[in-house]
Amino acid sequence: MKNCDLVVAGVGGQGIILASRVISHAAIAAGMEVRTSEVLGMAQREGPVSSQVRMGYGLFGALIPSGRADVLLSFELAEAVRNLYLLKPGGTVVTADTTIVPTTVALGLSTYDRQAILAYLRRAASNPVILDAGRLALEAGHPRTLNSVLLGALAALVRLPIPADKVLETLVSIVKPNLREVNKRAFNLGRRATA
Repeated sequence: MKNCDLVVAGVGGQGIILASRVISHAAIAAGMEVRTSEVLGMAQREGPVSSQVRMGYGLFGALIPSGRADVLLSFELAEAVRNLYLLKPGGTVVTADTTIVPTTVALGLSTYDRQAILAYLRRAASNPVILDAGRLALEAGHPRTLNSVLLGALAALVRLPIPADKVLETLVSIVKPNLREVNKRAFNLGRRATA
């Protein structure tokens, strides 16, 4: 099994840290070494949040060098574009088509051109997987399960060195008991969306 470097990105409140924790714990349970790094920024104000997860064997350091990440998992379109510099050529992008408009845009101080962001992402990344993860989360039963939808989508990809069932098992063990079923549904909807 080869090493895998993963970047998880989004904005505060989307569950980025939970998602990276699930992947990290699943990798450890699968017998791999894991190194992680997190950037929280203005997380409580819908600011950028990112986590880097390095899993495999013989790892050195927690930070992924620019242009070396195997996978970018993004919960928001602009954050996908902002973190593309970390992705290696031919790396995999899985992103929600979610847009969270920054305060500066709401105040009229800047713009957020969703179509331009999508067009750039499609040009700059090799076959990005862009999901309507918000709709799938609602279908699962709760909008805050977007992270579980994306974990399911990610786990369905061949590049992740952890079996999808191990990721799901870890997710279920981490979330509160009363949230297990809705998160399972969300995970499985995401998995089916990319399988």
